[in-house]
Amino acid sequence: MKTKLLNYIRILLLPLWFIIYFNLGWLTDTLVYDVFNMTKGTHLTESVWFFIFEVPKVLLLLTIIIFVVGIIRTWFSPERTRKALEGKSLFTGNVMASVLGIVTPFCSCSAIPLFLGFVESGIPLGVTFSFLIAAPMINEVAIVLLFGLFGWKTALIYVGTGLFIAITAGWVIGKLHLEKWVEDWVYTLKAGQAPEEEKLTFNDRIKRGFEAVKEIVGKVWIYVMIGIAVGAGVHGFVPQDFMASFMGESVWYSVPLSVLIGIPLYSNAAGIIPIVSALIEKGAALGTALAFMMAVIGLSLPEMIILRKVLKLPLIFTFIGVVGTGILIVGYLFNFIF
Repeated sequence: MKTKLLNYIRILLLPLWFIIYFNLGWLTDTLVYDVFNMTKGTHLTESVWFFIFEVPKVLLLLTIIIFVVGIIRTWFSPERTRKALEGKSLFTGNVMASVLGIVTPFCSCSAIPLFLGFVESGIPLGVTFSFLIAAPMINEVAIVLLFGLFGWKTALIYVGTGLFIAITAGWVIGKLHLEKWVEDWVYTLKAGQAPEEEKLTFNDRIKRGFEAVKEIVGKVWIYVMIGIAVGAGVHGFVPQDFMASFMGESVWYSVPLSVLIGIPLYSNAAGIIPIVSALIEKGAALGTALAFMMAVIGLSLPEMIILRKVLKLPLIFTFIGVVGTGILIVGYLFNFIF
């Protein structure tokens, strides 16, 4: 009885989601101009409106997409991913690993277990790196935020360029034969007994979808609010000419500078993308902003520190160099096209 009641409640959540999402503009106008009685056109009003509109918009998009991705992920466990990549040739493996990295659960804390599992299974080093690049960089949070703030074309560009970097960087690292720069103890491990795959019913998968929403949104909502708050400040108070002066497409050093600034920073997609949105609106070039975002998400300092336990410094620096070069190419390419 309790399960049926929960299912009915869950069914009612979908029309409620649509009602709120497609009336956000009206609700924000009512709150800002009628309830708060703020004056249109001022810097403060623009910032407040941006914050009140974007926070629920992004959280609603995250909720629905993460629910769907959470269900899809029930068919793509890390163990199943590892099995799918065993025995694949270098380039085919790079492509498969990059695509699977999008839908397979991954975070910095799981980088070492995944790396060890792949190495134990005999998966080539380059293929492993394609997965390690794609999984954190092209995640559902980043896709949802880009779709919500920029539209589907930019989100599609992001996925395409992220896959290009993951596939190419992994292939290059594989061709360089850098296995000697993996810590010696890694190759002394023997693969243990693989855990049995769970047999899930459709209701189980639906439940996992809601659990994914609870877990992921519960972790990132604060980053969403902080990122949008910073973006709101940029939106309302930062002059457009100021941003264009060092992040515009006419400034040749803007792309490498944005990558160098982004690498040591630590943030996730939820925190950095709303800021990037505001920067673009104020005159930053799309390629420069994408390069900055990819450097922050794909080359985060905490992940490099964690990977140091299994990789020697020359391999880590090679990894940063190859991925960083790919990001630079993407940045300049999109500044040229757009």
